Amino acid sequence: MAGYVEYEQRLAGLMRAAQSGDRAAYSELLSALAPLTKRVMRKHLRNAQSQDLEDIVQETLLSLHAARRTYDPARPFWPWFMAIARNRTADYARRHVRRAGHEVLTDRPPETFSAYDANRSADAYGDVEALAQAMTQLPPGQRRAIELTKLKEMTLNEAAAATGTSVGALKVSVHRGMSALRKALGSRG
Repeated sequence: MAGYVEYEQRLAGLMRAAQSGDRAAYSELLSALAPLTKRVMRKHLRNAQSQDLEDIVQETLLSLHAARRTYDPARPFWPWFMAIARNRTADYARRHVRRAGHEVLTDRPPETFSAYDANRSADAYGDVEALAQAMTQLPPGQRRAIELTKLKEMTLNEAAAATGTSVGALKVSVHRGMSALRKALGSRG
């Protein structure tokens, strides 16, 4: 028990120093938390893939970064941090269930028509390289907004916290970015 108390005090001290602007302490805190967080996540999410665990750890540390101002130095650090980790774990579980609810496992996908073009979704864009190229042409704010909300499936509130912008500004960035992508991808001959 004494080891836990000392470790808790060390983490809390690093967090206090980080809140005061000490970059080295913040780096040390994140370096200490990454493997701990991965161990906790592996224990709670036994069926998660390795890459999913890495993603959850990164999301948890990003959430810590976004919420670092809310930590009260008079209170224990670990329970505060674990609340953030539990929230990211719940987000992962919701996304996993949502995805699994739409997936159908089969050896061969059903074919409606023999012609390839008839089986393509009208909404899907098949040229991944063109999409990646179009994404690089977006302003950084729009690109980041689309990555967080569309690719990482973050909520608007989470993405706004991660980018340090308001939800309204994030919505505008997503809308403008998606419009620019549609225009860039639609103009290809």
